[in-house]
Amino acid sequence: MFIPLLIAVAATILTILYRRLYYARFQQHAHLPQCPNSLAWGHLKLFGQFLKRGPPNGHPDMAISLMHRELGRPPLMFIDLRPFDNPLLVVGSHDVAEQTTKASDIFPTSPPKGKNSFDRLLYIIGASSILSRHGDEWKMLRKRFSPGFAPQYLNSFVPEVVLDKGLVFLERLDKLAKSGETFGLLKLTTQLTLDVIGKVSMDFELNSQTESSEFVELFDALLETYHGETRNRPWWFTPGRIRRRAALAGKVNGLLEDIVRRKHAAASLDHGAGGGSKTRKARSILSLCLQDVTTLTPTILNETCDQLRTFLFAGHDTTSILISWVFYELSRTPHALKAVRAELDKVLGADDISPAAMHTRLLGIPDLVQQIPYLCAVIKETLRVHPSAGTARQFPEGSGFSVTLPDGTRQCLDGMITYNCQPVIHTDPSVYGEDTAEDFLPERWLSAGAAEIPAGAWRPFERGPRACIGQELALVEARLIIALAVRQYDFVKVGLGEVVLDEGGKPTLDTETKKGRQYKVAEELYPVRAVTSKPVDGMKMKVKMAT
Repeated sequence: MFIPLLIAVAATILTILYRRLYYARFQQHAHLPQCPNSLAWGHLKLFGQFLKRGPPNGHPDMAISLMHRELGRPPLMFIDLRPFDNPLLVVGSHDVAEQTTKASDIFPTSPPKGKNSFDRLLYIIGASSILSRHGDEWKMLRKRFSPGFAPQYLNSFVPEVVLDKGLVFLERLDKLAKSGETFGLLKLTTQLTLDVIGKVSMDFELNSQTESSEFVELFDALLETYHGETRNRPWWFTPGRIRRRAALAGKVNGLLEDIVRRKHAAASLDHGAGGGSKTRKARSILSLCLQDVTTLTPTILNETCDQLRTFLFAGHDTTSILISWVFYELSRTPHALKAVRAELDKVLGADDISPAAMHTRLLGIPDLVQQIPYLCAVIKETLRVHPSAGTARQFPEGSGFSVTLPDGTRQCLDGMITYNCQPVIHTDPSVYGEDTAEDFLPERWLSAGAAEIPAGAWRPFERGPRACIGQELALVEARLIIALAVRQYDFVKVGLGEVVLDEGGKPTLDTETKKGRQYKVAEELYPVRAVTSKPVDGMKMKVKMAT
């Protein structure tokens, strides 16, 4: 009697589990556009196949873009990654992306960001990072730190900091031009931007361009533990890596705590010496946010350190990637390089383009951005073609949040995680043209048609209340560094992305896929996921003095 009963119970349980699995795979989200699903694997196996169709270790967004294209570019695309990850609703429409990131009656500070997006970054940005907080907690942090990123405040001292660090960057390029050796441009730009954000955020000299320091070595080692991760996996897949991250994060945080304590003590002394007044103008984001802090409580200390970790990471990463891609695109786009240099000749003069002269002239032009529209267009187009990260939003069950699709239908997002996939949104043919959506074309931002491009179709810093707090700093830094260096040097790509030369050793224009606007390359350079999206080879280059 016992065995037949056991078999009956087991059969009942298996039937229930099968029906639940069948419902989850084939019925629960059947109304959403998606690729063919598998009962056992959902879209996991298929997603792996799309990854293999791309280059080795290519960024997952490349596979998502390919899936989206083969589905006919729907405004929403469902990807079932259960049980290893949450199911994902990829947003392919700029209009839907706008709806998922703006403030509403249901979400006054915009929908909360996807929890899983920042769980893996916990060791870099900290548990109380402004990136992962939401609601009133996020609002309080944003209010506290926003003054440090206000354009008027940044313009009071950031250009001088950027140009000072930029001169060191140029000295390093001079040496590389003389030696003719191959180097990783991304490493150089990363060290440059790390020095800038260290000075801007903490008034602290990291000196990563000139010497080794404990802080920089620890921070680099921490970031290195994320390199090569193409998928989010549970911690128990790589326990050794997680332990190393925790140890490195603890050491980084300890050094930051020392810096914050010293800055707070200095601010308190300055405040006391002034009889209660602020006698000295704050020269860093940290100093500004500590001005009204009388007692450095453990909570404030921890919260401040987490924001500094966030600013150090986000403040150097996006900008260094941007600058390296700009120099690459200019190196293979002769008409754009010529136009940028001509524009700078007109604005800054062509008689003396030495670093010292450029340092002085760039500091003397307060409205520089209005005078260099083509360079700004190059930066904007680079951010469109090579975005560094998207955003995920989580909609709790019962929230009742819905979006309107382009055809007018409504879609409830309860229980879903949406992902604004920038490589998909940024190459929408209906916005950027059937023939040019994937081309590097700075002129699109200067033509009469630029006004027809919806603001929400360009979102490298994301949009809405949760848009990147440091985007103005990133753009100021990129403009100044490129203006400082672009007339001094010619960059030559080595390896992936290398330009094809003709029999006479001259670059060959690509008249087939790039319509003669760019040089032909032997093999396309592509991004990988190393926390954010970065060039696979670290942007291997040679550099020579411009002729």
